Amino acid sequence: MSLKLRLIIMNFLQFFIWGAWLITVANYWFGTKGWSPDEFGMVFMTLGISSLFMPTLLGILADRWINAEKIYGVSHILGGLAVFGLSLANNSSEFFWIMLIAMLFYMPTIALTNTIAYNALKNSGLDVVKSFPAIRVWGTIGFIAAMWVTNLTGNKATEFQFYISAIAAFVLGIYSFTLPKCPPMSKGIKSSSFVKMMGLDAFKLFANYKMLIFFLFSMFLGAALQLTNMYGDVFLSDFEKIPQYADSFVIEYSTIVMSISQISETLFILAIPFFLKRFGIKKVMLLSMFAWVLRFGLFSFGNPEEFLWMIILSNIIYGMAFDFFNISGSLFVETQVEANIRASSQGLFMMMTNGFGAIIGSVVSGIIIEKYFILPSGLKDWSGIWITFAAYALVITVLFAILFKHKHNPKEVQSFSH
Repeated sequence: MSLKLRLIIMNFLQFFIWGAWLITVANYWFGTKGWSPDEFGMVFMTLGISSLFMPTLLGILADRWINAEKIYGVSHILGGLAVFGLSLANNSSEFFWIMLIAMLFYMPTIALTNTIAYNALKNSGLDVVKSFPAIRVWGTIGFIAAMWVTNLTGNKATEFQFYISAIAAFVLGIYSFTLPKCPPMSKGIKSSSFVKMMGLDAFKLFANYKMLIFFLFSMFLGAALQLTNMYGDVFLSDFEKIPQYADSFVIEYSTIVMSISQISETLFILAIPFFLKRFGIKKVMLLSMFAWVLRFGLFSFGNPEEFLWMIILSNIIYGMAFDFFNISGSLFVETQVEANIRASSQGLFMMMTNGFGAIIGSVVSGIIIEKYFILPSGLKDWSGIWITFAAYALVITVLFAILFKHKHNPKEVQSFSH
């Protein structure tokens, strides 16, 4: 089996695990269990809490002591057990704690997926910027496949979405031990300080102005991503409460409509090498930020009938919004760090986006929606919600353009494979 095919299978299963429930868990929470809306944000808080330290912690282990693919495999097996346990939760509190355990094991594997792939491609003498996006796109395809399986089997509001996810996690966990070896790059290196001894060198990146601004705005964009994860499918499902839209295609197949976002990702991922080499990380990130403005703005005016095109266009734009920030950001971090802190640096990126960013997105948005956007009828003012999110993304775009200083060097990107 070729190296690229092995890495494709890893990426496909990595995001299949997530796609089986991430977009549909709101339907299970509200529709099947009828648990409190006020507590739902806590479910997505688990992504943030676990990303605050676990990606960096396991990244340090992978940099200094244990092969990354072994940590990766064990994490998926344990995470699969926890996801299976979600179906056994009797109340929202139990669900939260089980989900937290599941995310403690799953979230660091996202960064480890990149580390394992980058290492294998470099060792084979391949250009990572050119080769990785074509491999990573299969992760998005896996996410789409899981969404479709969950929706088309009628399980978007049942516990079977967790069974689907758990089975995929067990398969990937076992498969991980057959992946190319990714040994610690710092193993055997004498440490002259406590920071080096504990593998905390990656945190020194915050002392670099350019990297500090990059990580800070990665956090803000992580909050924007969280808003989509939390409210996208619920937004479409809420049209059911409006009689004229109750029987529309969008209501019955909301998850499939939302999957247009992931389908769009597959196209924009493949465009990353061209955009990064031609325009550099700053312009690519600005394109991502402006795409978030459009993503939210189109949602604010869309509906399942005459303005269905706005919902569809918003989902298409999501591909640029996500990929040009998340995938390009990961590649940028790899170009800026030494080999001996590669895994912990990817973990740091995860900490800022899916850690602090996710927490800010889930907590602050919940408070704002509850205080300002609940109508007397009890329905949410989705138009106002999305406009507010769009304004947030626009402010972030302007500030990033002013504060982030980076001169694009095409040679830096081209030498990434060496």
